[in-house]
Amino acid sequence: MTKRGFSFEFFPPRTAEQKVALEATQKKLRQLQPHFFSVTFGAGGSTLDATRETVLAMQKHGSPIVVPHLSCMGGTPESIKKLLQTYQEAGINHILALRGDVPSGMGSVGYFRHANELIEFIRTEFGDAFHITAAAYPEVHPESESRASDLKYLKQKVDAGVDQLITQFFFNADAYFQFVDDARAAGIDVPIIPGIMPITNYSNIKRFCDFCGTDMPRWLQYKLRDFGDDRAAIQAFGTEFTTHLSQRLLDGGAPSIHFYTLNRARATLDIVKNLNP
Repeated sequence: MTKRGFSFEFFPPRTAEQKVALEATQKKLRQLQPHFFSVTFGAGGSTLDATRETVLAMQKHGSPIVVPHLSCMGGTPESIKKLLQTYQEAGINHILALRGDVPSGMGSVGYFRHANELIEFIRTEFGDAFHITAAAYPEVHPESESRASDLKYLKQKVDAGVDQLITQFFFNADAYFQFVDDARAAGIDVPIIPGIMPITNYSNIKRFCDFCGTDMPRWLQYKLRDFGDDRAAIQAFGTEFTTHLSQRLLDGGAPSIHFYTLNRARATLDIVKNLNP
């Protein structure tokens, strides 16, 4: 999963129209021969059934590998074990383990409070049956007190049994390279795959930045604002910007690129086709 190339993230559709759109999107992106598709898990486990259904439907295509997200909000240890057994029976042996987002109004997460506890549970119950991916934050998790504490908790996840990491999206390649250096100095030696979100709409991506704690440079904000409602211009600029960012990451040694597609194909297709092999 970590050789140079690409992977794509989707969210589970909620309506018949969204299901049709996702099927078309994944068909287009499958042509790029990605390393894997991943499917998200909603805040508080709100899309648990939809995630499972989407993952099992994708798995029927045979390729690429399908990686379900699983969060601490997934329920009791018994229900999580049952879900993992369902995946295992379907031939799915990769998991992206997360703490997960706590929905507004909830005071705490589920049975497992932190991702390392969920990872330890998976390893205890299933041994090495699953290849486990976890999340990392090049610009520091928004709830962390410091870079040092963030790396400490990340090391705990890796020590619990993580095989590779995927980062939150970012816009600054230097942030990724510095993060990798800091992680290696902290004893974290698993592959670290950069996560990239194509730019297609200013208000949407700004909202994601605010929610995830991603730093959007001021110059980039002003540039996107200047396009106003010209979505074609935003798309063209976004493709150019993200292509350059992705190319620099690959040239700098990133093992692959993970794209947050938002269930759309065009922007990601354009970026990948622009990249040098």
